[in-house]
Amino acid sequence: MDRKMDDLSQIPVNHCAKVFIQRDYSEGTTVHFQEKFPQELEGKIEIENFITTIRKLNDMYSEAESLNGRTYCESCFACMTAYLSYICMNTHYEIMLKKIKRYIDDQNHTVYVPRGLLLVDPVERGLRVLEVCILNEVNGR
Repeated sequence: MDRKMDDLSQIPVNHCAKVFIQRDYSEGTTVHFQEKFPQELEGKIEIENFITTIRKLNDMYSEAESLNGRTYCESCFACMTAYLSYICMNTHYEIMLKKIKRYIDDQNHTVYVPRGLLLVDPVERGLRVLEVCILNEVNGR
């Protein structure tokens, strides 16, 4: 594998062109990104690959925010332990955020970096946007 792809943290993204995929608030405040393909990415990545990534991310965030028996038990246990249980255990949401980070890293290695693009984890942008850096284009400020 290419040395550049071995350590994504070494890729300079400060001065590259960026495309922002906005949150879709049409169904409430849950984390859900727009599936509209940005014109800036035309010719850089296939529409199907992009849409598949966005849909998978939306599904994963939906699963992270879902309420089920586990999350109720987690909350009750935390309350009974004066929230000290959070010191020694990860919540369902934290586990899902780690899973999402691994998915984004995997997508960067297999799909995006080979095409000169880089997805930035939405957590790094406060879950407001999904940032796509175009690595071979300089930001025209």
